[in-house]
Amino acid sequence: MEERKSEYLLEIKNLKKYFPVTKGIFKKSKSYVKAVDDVSFGIKKGETLGLVGESGCGKTTCGRTILKLYEPTSGKILYNGKDITKLNTNQMIQYRRKMQIIFQDPYASLDSRMTVGDIIGEAIDIHNLCGLKERNERIQYLLQRVGLNSEHANRYPHEFSGGQRQRIGIARALAVQPEFIVCDEPISALDVSIQAQVVNMLEDLQKDLGLTYLFIAHDLSMVKHISNRVGVMYLGKLVELAESNELYNHPQHPYTQALLSAIPIPDPDIAESRKRIILEGEIPSPIDPPAGCRFKGRCRYAKPVCSEKDPEFKDLGGGHFVACHLF
Repeated sequence: MEERKSEYLLEIKNLKKYFPVTKGIFKKSKSYVKAVDDVSFGIKKGETLGLVGESGCGKTTCGRTILKLYEPTSGKILYNGKDITKLNTNQMIQYRRKMQIIFQDPYASLDSRMTVGDIIGEAIDIHNLCGLKERNERIQYLLQRVGLNSEHANRYPHEFSGGQRQRIGIARALAVQPEFIVCDEPISALDVSIQAQVVNMLEDLQKDLGLTYLFIAHDLSMVKHISNRVGVMYLGKLVELAESNELYNHPQHPYTQALLSAIPIPDPDIAESRKRIILEGEIPSPIDPPAGCRFKGRCRYAKPVCSEKDPEFKDLGGGHFVACHLF
């Protein structure tokens, strides 16, 4: 297993995740959905990397593949410099404690037949972390830490609101004292009034517990608020990556510019004067993506070279990376 010192807690290199699709009456013809296609980035300890893009761009698949909930098709996943890509189920157990996930849907991600205490305590039991008394004390502590009451441990998920269920999901992720958490659109299913509370809680937990986040979301303004750096995905590819303020103030990729132009602005005068970039054309199929740049069919700056080869992921300086033939 590869070992080396790294500035990153987590690093992925040329990560790919393809899902097979069978065709024909005998299911012999096979093609692949290229959900994540040659993506590379790193996340430093204690930082939050935001990952944004349209629905279907591969954000969630990327997060789940990093945790090996999906087996990667190829590429490397380095955790603290150790390559965990080829580890089997038993070998991954020690990393399951270190790497957790907060799911998007607080309704579907909780077992309706289990009490809240058992949901949070399940991972504690699996990893044999403590005895019964300490287990119950930890469950009560976690419930209070996420803004719930200790007596909620004996209730069932259907007795809670969506925001409360997501807090239970967060407590479950914290139960094994992880270092890294994939936040898979943790606020998208919540009321707007609850979203800010949950994000502020995640920030407080990160500060107090030294957590590292991969924050996947659609809400670009919220991603800017919580993230140190932001990556933009399009059709399985990472097209831009930069420090948060740099990306929002100086977006370079035409797709990033279009995404940011769609962020609502509360001031009607500013909103009226701002130019909205409307993307025309259809998103190509991830089963048979076009040659060259995958964004070229919707790009107003497309050139002949865009159809001929993939753009390189270049460093423009200061850690601002972009994959575009304009640079």
